[in-house]
Amino acid sequence: MSTSIPGFHAVVPAGGAGTRLWPLSRAGHPKFLIDLTGSGRTLLQATVDRLLPLTGEGGVLVVTGARHAETVAAQVPELGTADVLAEPSPRDSMAAIGLAAAVLLERHGEDVVLGSFAADHVIHGTEAFERAVREGVVAAHAGYVVTIGITATGPSTAFGYVRSGASLGLDEAPSVAHAEGFAEKPDAVTASAYLATGEYRWNAGMFIVRARVLLDHLAAQLPPLAAGLREIAAAWDGPERAEVLDRVWPGLTKIAIDHAIAEPVAAAGGVAVVPGDFTWDDIGDFDSLAHLLTGDTLGDDDLTLRIDAPGAFVVPGGGRTVSVVGLPDAVVVDTPDAVLVTTLAHAQAVKSAVDGWRARGREDLL
Repeated sequence: MSTSIPGFHAVVPAGGAGTRLWPLSRAGHPKFLIDLTGSGRTLLQATVDRLLPLTGEGGVLVVTGARHAETVAAQVPELGTADVLAEPSPRDSMAAIGLAAAVLLERHGEDVVLGSFAADHVIHGTEAFERAVREGVVAAHAGYVVTIGITATGPSTAFGYVRSGASLGLDEAPSVAHAEGFAEKPDAVTASAYLATGEYRWNAGMFIVRARVLLDHLAAQLPPLAAGLREIAAAWDGPERAEVLDRVWPGLTKIAIDHAIAEPVAAAGGVAVVPGDFTWDDIGDFDSLAHLLTGDTLGDDDLTLRIDAPGAFVVPGGGRTVSVVGLPDAVVVDTPDAVLVTTLAHAQAVKSAVDGWRARGREDLL
């Protein structure tokens, strides 16, 4: 049984619409609220299940949009109402994680360490995950912003990369190294060159850091954003929350934590990377979902028929039978109000269908 890490709190940003998984994932019911793996637990629930043993009771905060807060609270009743932070509107990952950091600092003081783990990732390998987190917390106490670098299984062009340098030399975190920098999603040739060096890992956007260190870095990089988050956090557990949120939140800078903190702080030598030797997937599209599942159907396989269609992936979510004939690697997603037909090779382009229906004013489909 896992033992909790003293002073460690997990933050779960639960946002985004998962547009590359449309029409399964919608703005009103995004992928983190769906059981995409057939495990009986939604992606959010599985994430909280994974983190609670490391944090103990009251140690997990979920940051989500106001429209999803009620559903999130219902899915994870083991969390208290104070553990679900509702954003009035999306302001990207820095505002979400920064808000949680500022609230944790207000509630628990200077020594609190937070780990940020997205609500829609799938992880297998509990022991390896916990080992990475524990070493990451040690490095965070040493003052670093720590990211978990995932062992790459191939030269993927769908993920960013982080480059490892020399060891930090921490006795209780022997595998943690300096992060030499981050790279955006590369082309296939560049990705292969990265992996050939043995120095690059996938950047999964998982960060472990003392709340005070994170907010101090943010104050140095984007002072107005840091000040706004601290003002909101100071009022969060009091009667003035709504007034302060309404006044301050809309003016906050909209930026990802990678650009706001990880990249500039890495350039200054303040970021470390801990190896994540576990299986990880962010289920970014139907191609990754199809490879993640052991079969080639999400849902009732009695409703699907494939003839001369190897690799075809079918979601019979509308309750109708779906037949695929002569179309290898096809993707067919049938829901009560929308049908998607594409191929695994075009899975990343599904977002364009969402954009197309939005341009036609069909907000009911989004």
